[in-house]
Amino acid sequence: MRTIRSTMQIKRCPRVLALGCHPDDIEFMMGGTLLLLHEAGVELHYCNLSNGCLGTNTLSRQEIIQIREKEGRAAAAFLGATFHPSMAEDLEIFYESTLIRKVAALIRRVEPDILLLPSTDDYMEDHMNTARIGVTAAFSRSMQLYETIPAIPASDHQISLYHALPYGLKNGMNIPVFPEFFVNITSVIGSKEHMLGLHESQRGWLDSTQQVGSYIQNMKRMAMEVGTLSQQFTFSEGWRRHNPLGFSEPTYDPLGVILDFCIGKWK
Repeated sequence: MRTIRSTMQIKRCPRVLALGCHPDDIEFMMGGTLLLLHEAGVELHYCNLSNGCLGTNTLSRQEIIQIREKEGRAAAAFLGATFHPSMAEDLEIFYESTLIRKVAALIRRVEPDILLLPSTDDYMEDHMNTARIGVTAAFSRSMQLYETIPAIPASDHQISLYHALPYGLKNGMNIPVFPEFFVNITSVIGSKEHMLGLHESQRGWLDSTQQVGSYIQNMKRMAMEVGTLSQQFTFSEGWRRHNPLGFSEPTYDPLGVILDFCIGKWK
């Protein structure tokens, strides 16, 4: 286990909240970074905003919801993360008040120092809306008069937001999305593969409905493509840091501090 540098200026163990959209999104685009954070001794929290209720053509809605929650819990347990239940359904992730207030309650309760979010540029509206919801929920964390669902007291802790790359590494207009920096996940690619494989219900589903092809190999192909972009690593995940205004001091970069041994700037 690696030691977290004292320059974090956080008196307790640093906390990370990964907010994905559908079950398995975290594993695809954030899993390697989270595995490294686990190795660094960070407290991890795991939440998929949607319950994955449309991820089947053969099971009932309730059956697939239960299966996908079970798979998500297994992935979170493998990661050593606290699992938080979903709050919405597939294709109903809208940028609206009720869902923002629910996510804001989660952020106030967990008080993460790092919030990992999907890309704001993505091929799917659910993913982009999850990112927007997470940003607004984090922004409201210290507003005493902003009411969350359920009611959680405001918190003025600093928080730094980071956006993963979109699935497929391109936005809805098929334009590549480039990272600000890279995390070398070569040492944990096997564990990332195992964690993604715990979402067994999605292998055939994505192949038949979205022409994803080999579920695991597609993840590894993207990680290798990002690694090639880095010009340093074999397998990598790319990230973009959100503007710190309203969230933290400009120099507050906890992800960069904790994982400085594996981050390279894109040139």
